[in-house]
Amino acid sequence: MNWINSIVRPKIRDLWKKREVPENLWIKCPETGEMVFHRDLEANLWVIPNSGHHMRMPARKRLEAFFDNAEYKDVETPEVQADPHKFRDSKRYTDRLKEARSKSGENEAILVGQGKVNGMEITAAVQNFDFIAGSLGMAAGEAILAGMMKAVEDKTPFVIFAASGGARMQEGILSLMQMPRTTVGVQMLREAGLPYIVVLTNPTTGGVSASYAMLGDVHIAEPGAQIGFAGRRVIEQTVREKLPDDFQTAEYLLDHGMIDMVVPRPQMKETISRICGILMKREVELPKLEAPKEVEAPVEAETEKPAEEPAKEAEAAS
Repeated sequence: MNWINSIVRPKIRDLWKKREVPENLWIKCPETGEMVFHRDLEANLWVIPNSGHHMRMPARKRLEAFFDNAEYKDVETPEVQADPHKFRDSKRYTDRLKEARSKSGENEAILVGQGKVNGMEITAAVQNFDFIAGSLGMAAGEAILAGMMKAVEDKTPFVIFAASGGARMQEGILSLMQMPRTTVGVQMLREAGLPYIVVLTNPTTGGVSASYAMLGDVHIAEPGAQIGFAGRRVIEQTVREKLPDDFQTAEYLLDHGMIDMVVPRPQMKETISRICGILMKREVELPKLEAPKEVEAPVEAETEKPAEEPAKEAEAAS
């Protein structure tokens, strides 16, 4: 009877057990409610295939998708004091940082990498919205400046993918000071004659949109991205007017001349590469074509005269 107790009964009990399905196995489209398998969504760069809705893309995955063969080297960023004000609200700021680092797997809200994009050396920075809403603090400001200085040193274009809720309030005035400091970095790029491309993703708001996110040579936005400074409700209460439904969207800003273009994510790499190539006056190598071979004209065969023509020539001679 041992085989019944050890084999049969456990298998019967397993039939009644509820199988646990991971929560992130299927992703629901916010617009249409369509359920998409997470691997299919990742293969499509986190863009819903049918609706075209752009989901938030992990920062590390964005760098891998941007650089050729997902190969790049991280740019070293300076360390800063973790909690200069000993700030505490519902929990200590240091505890929030530990929680964000554990959740995102990154040390800060900015990732900076350098690699080749379609063969061109480019320095790129990505804001990680999963790290305290991509907020701009001292560490983030230092990382952006380090990336810009690296671009100036190596004479490469600098591309930043902005995604932030604004300045980090736990660092107070030190956070706000990153706005003019990053502006100085933008000026360094311009004095060096290097392109500065800004890609506005969802969302880009607050102090980030009021500083380096709106100082690019070319501004590109992803479809449907929310871009602005203050929130919609605050603006409506201030102006006491009802705002359009598409207010602060990428398409609205494009229609009103605030950005240069709206580019879907699958086309982003090619678009940025082409723009950087133009601004850097990159020489385009044209394929070498062989000279066309001379073709001898076909010899026309002599056509025989009709029988009537010799008769007419004989009559004329007589």
